[in-house]
Amino acid sequence: MLDSYFKISQRGSTVGQEVRGGVVTFFTMAYIVALNPLIIGLAKDGEGKFLGGGDAPNLALVAAATALVAGVMSILMGAVANFPLALATGLGLNTFVAVGIASQMTWADAMGLVVLEGLIITVLVLTGFRVAVFKAVPTQLKVAISVGIGLFIALIGLVDAGFVRRTGSGPVPVTLGDGGTLVGWPIIVFAFGLILTIGLMVRKIKAAILIGIVVSTIAAIAIESSFKIGPNFDGATRTVNPKGWGLNVPAMPDSVVATPDFGLLGQFNLFGSFEKISLVSALLIIFSLLLADFFDTMGTMTAIGQESGLVDRDGNVPGAERILLVDSLAAAAGGAAGVSSNTSYIESAAGVGEGARTGLASIVTGICFLLTTFLAPLVAIIPYEAATPALIIVGFLMMTGIKQIDWDDLGIAIPAFLTIILMPFTYNISVGIGAGFVTYVVIRFIQGRKSEIHPLLFLVSGLFMVYFLASPINSWIG
Repeated sequence: MLDSYFKISQRGSTVGQEVRGGVVTFFTMAYIVALNPLIIGLAKDGEGKFLGGGDAPNLALVAAATALVAGVMSILMGAVANFPLALATGLGLNTFVAVGIASQMTWADAMGLVVLEGLIITVLVLTGFRVAVFKAVPTQLKVAISVGIGLFIALIGLVDAGFVRRTGSGPVPVTLGDGGTLVGWPIIVFAFGLILTIGLMVRKIKAAILIGIVVSTIAAIAIESSFKIGPNFDGATRTVNPKGWGLNVPAMPDSVVATPDFGLLGQFNLFGSFEKISLVSALLIIFSLLLADFFDTMGTMTAIGQESGLVDRDGNVPGAERILLVDSLAAAAGGAAGVSSNTSYIESAAGVGEGARTGLASIVTGICFLLTTFLAPLVAIIPYEAATPALIIVGFLMMTGIKQIDWDDLGIAIPAFLTIILMPFTYNISVGIGAGFVTYVVIRFIQGRKSEIHPLLFLVSGLFMVYFLASPINSWIG
């Protein structure tokens, strides 16, 4: 029954591969359960309240809702779209909601805007517009999107592991380790996990990525137990320890089970924001959320489809309508649950690298997230440094598609180049996609080959110009 419904054999996979892939995807994105509460749970709204309406933060409340929505929507993606893509609260989007939106109104009002954006993007899917835009993109530009995301996800892994860090000053924004030097046991754990995973892959060992994460976590727990390293940032004392662990300190918890509180569900006010800010400001906020959701997911879906071999000769993903529909509903569901817009995660590529090819992997990931609502203490023992080697490996696998781009045709080569480099350089998928679209339209127009430009690309490129010029537009309209 599983094989027939999910087309497991048809896609060259097995149930074992799908389960392993689903677990690996969960391990590489489980950090969101701990990180989302730190981003939106510690921020105050325009009335000085924390998420949930209290005068003090309730991080457990945010973590439970984050895991619940991620679990439900990932299962829905697997069951409805049969695609190895998991979802959770979107990084970047949650920061925008916490800093740029909620500070101007109540949390309920801010989440109401997120729900509105999710409903609008759902309508765009149901009318066929979102899929039409995806199909209007040239095939080689889709390949460039996948390659760019590969570099982006590798950079995420390097930054999260502390191998690459922000300088805060100087001629370049990032540097090697701490001031140009690699320090601390966590970096050793990261290097050990990366070399171990590479070695297992070279030897063609199944579950190489999963084994790498598990063994590295065990090593990290042993090191922390022996040397008491602690976190790289202590929130209580506001001190920085450059030799410390990333988000999670790998230590065995006192208990592995905790009772979840889902009190955040339903805490949104659909139109409350329009009483706090102007109509134009509210529409610009919705437009910004919409554009980020629209094209981040398109890029992620393209990359996962390319990596898993689930694309046709034009680079289109079969069943894209169902994939995008679930993703759109996830945006609204995240707002309705009070944890910000949920979106597709590029970390799903780690599961694909482990062999996942069907929606069964997404269901496994979703089940893991649902279990996390009860097992949050257990998930908290996996440090960044043990999980991020998987992202480096996946970045390499996605980079191999670059050979499909015709570098002799400047009309596609320059847009592809900008797409690829701007994703990691700006830490933003949508910026890379937008730059690629705009330059493709401009160059083809200059070349006198405007007949090769799909009419929808003219429209989308114009919208991206509005997105890029949002700040001067805001100043102009006051």
